[in-house]
Amino acid sequence: MEFSEEKKIDLDALFALYTAVGWSAYTKDIQQLALGIQQSLEVITVWHEQQLIGLIRSVGDGETILYIQDLLVHPAYQNKGIGKQLIEKMVQAYPKVRQKVLLTENEQRTRRFYEKCQFKSVATQEMICFYREY
Repeated sequence: MEFSEEKKIDLDALFALYTAVGWSAYTKDIQQLALGIQQSLEVITVWHEQQLIGLIRSVGDGETILYIQDLLVHPAYQNKGIGKQLIEKMVQAYPKVRQKVLLTENEQRTRRFYEKCQFKSVATQEMICFYREY
C-alpha cells in the first residue's frame, strides 16, 4: 500500500472508488467531484498496485476547524485498518486545530468505527447539527 497527498487524481480511479462504496450522488458529475477534491484543504489517498483503494479529504481553514468531508475505503479492503490510518494521518496533520468534525450516517457499524477513532457523537454533548440541501 502506498499513501499519497496528491490532489489530482485520475477520473476513472475516482469513479471506481466512489462507485464501489455506493456514493452515486458524487459520481453523477465526476468533473465536479474532481474539482471539489482539488480544492479540498487536504487529501490523502491509498493505492494498492495502482488501484485507488482509499481516500480521505477535509475542508476548513486548517487553523480553527477541520471538517472531514469524505472517508472511503474500497469494500474489498475494509476491516484492514486502512480507514483508521487515514483518519489518524488527517488528524495528525492538524494537531493544533481544536474542532475536528464530520457528518455521517447513523448506523451502528459507522458509530463504532468513529468512536474507535476517538470521535464523539454530538448526542453526548449539548449540541445539535443542522444541514441544508439544495
